[in-house]
Amino acid sequence: MSSMELLENEIIVAEMPAVFGLHFRGFQGKSDYPHMVAIINGSQAADQSEWHASVEETATDYAHLTNCDPYTDMIFAEVNGDVVGYGRCWWNNQIDGAIAYYFFAHLLPEWRETGIRLAMMRHLKQRLRQIAAAHPVEQKKLFVNWGMQTETHWINLLQAEGHKIVRYGLDMVRPNLENIPHCPPPDGIEIRRGTLAEWRQIWEGAREAFRDHWGMSEWSEENFAAWSKNPTFNPDLWQVAWAGDEVAGGVLNFIDQKENEMFERQRGYTETIFVRRPWRGQGLAKALIARSFQVLKDAGMTEAALGVDAENLSGALHLYRKMGFAEVKRGMTFHKPL
Repeated sequence: MSSMELLENEIIVAEMPAVFGLHFRGFQGKSDYPHMVAIINGSQAADQSEWHASVEETATDYAHLTNCDPYTDMIFAEVNGDVVGYGRCWWNNQIDGAIAYYFFAHLLPEWRETGIRLAMMRHLKQRLRQIAAAHPVEQKKLFVNWGMQTETHWINLLQAEGHKIVRYGLDMVRPNLENIPHCPPPDGIEIRRGTLAEWRQIWEGAREAFRDHWGMSEWSEENFAAWSKNPTFNPDLWQVAWAGDEVAGGVLNFIDQKENEMFERQRGYTETIFVRRPWRGQGLAKALIARSFQVLKDAGMTEAALGVDAENLSGALHLYRKMGFAEVKRGMTFHKPL
C-alpha cells in the first residue's frame, strides 16, 4: 500500500498518544479481518476470555451489521505498520424508546498502558455524537457498553470516563448433565426439535418474548439473516414448544465445537430461552430446559451453560439455579448520557 493511500485513509484523533510509529486509520475491507481476529485472540489470556474469533465468523458478522458503516464507524491503530487495535461504533432504537449508542475498542495487552485505547474510545464517542445529532432531540440518548469482570483494563477505562454500571449479567454453568429432572409441559403443549422450515416462526416468537427484557433493542432483519449463517446454528438441537400451530416458547440450544476443542470440554449452551406471555407461569421454561439437557447429553455433552440478566423480573435466575446452574463469571452493562 502506498503512502498516499495510507494518508487518504488516515484518522486524526484529538489527543494523539506519544507512541513512536503510531498511526490511526479507517477500515480497509475484508483484508482487515485477519488483523481483527489476531487482536481478539491475542487478548484472550489477558482478559480471561473464552471468545476465540475466526475470519469466517467475522466475515459473516460484518456482512450483517445494523446501523453501522464500517468505513465511517471503525478505527484501527497501527504501530510501525502492525495493527495493534481496532474499534467500532453503532446505534439502535431500544424498546423503551431510548436510543442506545454502542462502541468497543480492542487493543493487544502489550499496548494498553500507552493511551491508544483511550484515544480510540474518544474518537468513537465523537463519531456517535455526530450520528446522534441527526436523531430526534426529544429522545433519550445513552452510551451503552458491556464488559466482563475479568476485562479489568476495559472496565477501568469506562469508569474513568464516567460510564456507570447499571446492570449485572451472569455466565452460569451446570457442571454435569446427570439427574435431569422430569418436568412435564403444561396441558395442550407439544415440545419437539426445531426445523429450518419453521425457523421464521420460531424467530418471531422469540423476538416477541424478548421485547419484555430490560434494555432490549428491536431485532432486525439483519439479525434474522445473520443467525442462520452462524456455524453453531443447528435447529436439530432446539427444543420448541407448540400450542397447536402457535409457538409458545423454546430453547435454541447450540454446541460450539471449536470452543470445546480449545478448552478440552464438552459443553452445550441452553441459550435464547423464551416463553411468550400467554404461556408464562405454567412451568413451560422448566420443561424446555430439562429436555434441552437431554438433547445436549444425547449429543455427547457433559455440561450446559447460559447467560442471564441478574435482575430478570421473570424469575429466570431463580429458575436456573433450581435447574442446577451456578454462576462462574459476572459481566456489567454501563450507561452514560450522550
